[in-house]
Amino acid sequence: MRPRTIDEIVGQEALLAPGRPLREAIDRDVLQSVILWGPPGTGKTTLARAIANATAARYVSFSAVLSGVKDVKQVMTDAALARQRDGARTVVFVDEIHRFNRAQQDAFLPHVEAGDIVLVGATTENPSFEVNAALLSRSKVFVLASLTPEAIATILERALTDAERGLGAGDVQVEDGVLRAIAVHANGDARSALNLLELAVSVVPDAAPRLLTREHLSPLVARRTLRYDKGGEEHFNLISALHKSLRNSDPDAAVYWLARMLESGEDLMYVARRLVRFASEDIGNADPQALPLAIAAQQAAHLLGLPEANTALSQAALYLATAPKSNAVYVAYNEAADAARRDEAEPVPLHLRNAPTRLMKQLDYSKGYEYAHDAADAVTGMDCLPPALQGRQFYRPTDRGFEKEIARRLEGWREIKKKRRTPNAER
Repeated sequence: MRPRTIDEIVGQEALLAPGRPLREAIDRDVLQSVILWGPPGTGKTTLARAIANATAARYVSFSAVLSGVKDVKQVMTDAALARQRDGARTVVFVDEIHRFNRAQQDAFLPHVEAGDIVLVGATTENPSFEVNAALLSRSKVFVLASLTPEAIATILERALTDAERGLGAGDVQVEDGVLRAIAVHANGDARSALNLLELAVSVVPDAAPRLLTREHLSPLVARRTLRYDKGGEEHFNLISALHKSLRNSDPDAAVYWLARMLESGEDLMYVARRLVRFASEDIGNADPQALPLAIAAQQAAHLLGLPEANTALSQAALYLATAPKSNAVYVAYNEAADAARRDEAEPVPLHLRNAPTRLMKQLDYSKGYEYAHDAADAVTGMDCLPPALQGRQFYRPTDRGFEKEIARRLEGWREIKKKRRTPNAER
């Protein structure tokens, strides 16, 4: 059922409708190097084959899974000779181009620059991370979207009625709602939908009339395989969605994205670590219980494993989503680290140094140190920053949650310190 022409391709109208730049380049046979990026089953290889049917150029196709550098170099050599001999362009389609490492991708670069080839690369991974930057800068990236259930239902209807390439010869009727159920289950992947339809039809009894019902479909779709890649685009998209939902105090979205990650097979400890990080980065002292609770959830997850650990992580995620938010701890550390890296690394002031030896005491180590517990309110006027940084405030608590109380305390201590400022600190 693979479409043979551009007009047969379903669901990528944003790229392939008449008048769109990619469609115009294909129709006029002036296509330049492109990277087709999209999830499985969205039509990347189909589009490349349609380009092959539409172009007058030589067309060569190979897979990065099955081919090596030797194959690439041979194709490049043949393309250069064809161009020298008769001026012919060569369109080179590379399926799963992200499987080539950077050195292997470099083999394409001089031939793309020289105009010997028009590269059409297909990838399910983010080209920003997986395609050589020099090659990427010489190519236009087109993003193929996951197919909608409506688009997939159209593809399934074609398959049921096409007697030559599809299931039309079997004269199978379909109960209302079955094609929609298959389309939703396929999760944007036309290939997966067609495979499921073929499997479902195969279990329908041969007795006339052949009717595919929900009862036939139900055991085949008991559990949907969620699209996921532990080290790729979807991994980072989902953790970003979880973190930002937590930050925006949206418990429903947070527990949904958490479930998406766990049900897709994400590493349990990775999720737990992200929750611990969130507790300090985005809540901090606005709710000092957030971090110990996140640590407890991590320990519970480690003890229980999946599936039992899902409730421990859900409890933590819901608590973090509903806790008061503050990034003051995160900001304070970053500003302090920036000062440590950028400014002069002044020595520790003498009054803050220990003096365990006679020599160190003779060198004024610890001289002028004021023991806080000897002062009223356990606060002295002693400065604890290096001279060049005195007066800098890295930690600025918000007025949310417990940090409102911390801010009150700090303001009171600042007033006490100002009154008790020592001569040593003034210098």
